[in-house]
Amino acid sequence: MGLKAQITEDMKTAMRAKDAGRLGAIRLITAAIKQKEVDERVELDDVQVQAVIEKMIKQRKDSITQFEAGGRQDLADIEKAELAVLSAYMPAALSDDEVKAEVDAAVAATGAAGPQDMGKVMGILKGKLAGRADMTAVSALVKAALTKA
Repeated sequence: MGLKAQITEDMKTAMRAKDAGRLGAIRLITAAIKQKEVDERVELDDVQVQAVIEKMIKQRKDSITQFEAGGRQDLADIEKAELAVLSAYMPAALSDDEVKAEVDAAVAATGAAGPQDMGKVMGILKGKLAGRADMTAVSALVKAALTKA
């Protein structure tokens, strides 16, 4: 079953269970997917759906930080609940050691010699690690690996 079909089934299940919080989060996902499909006039595949969800996760994390800084724990809790639902649709995250191993392998594969080769290394890693690792952290690891090389 595709990811979009799974999301639709989960929405039906949440409706039957009268789980308003989960239902709201799933509806946000379907709305974002449909918006992207309408904007680009394409049918999204699982990888593209994961990219949409990944963007939504990043937005939720940013919102949580802002709400907590502003003393609005009630809104931060809502965002955390949505984040939990969104995270369920992403593949299992890689550990720090696994990400470091992927970075080292990509640096070796490209023969990167310095910071000027960061684009080559990130190009390889983006395809492998998208949705499974925080790309900001990956970028920092690549930069550190290339500056000491």
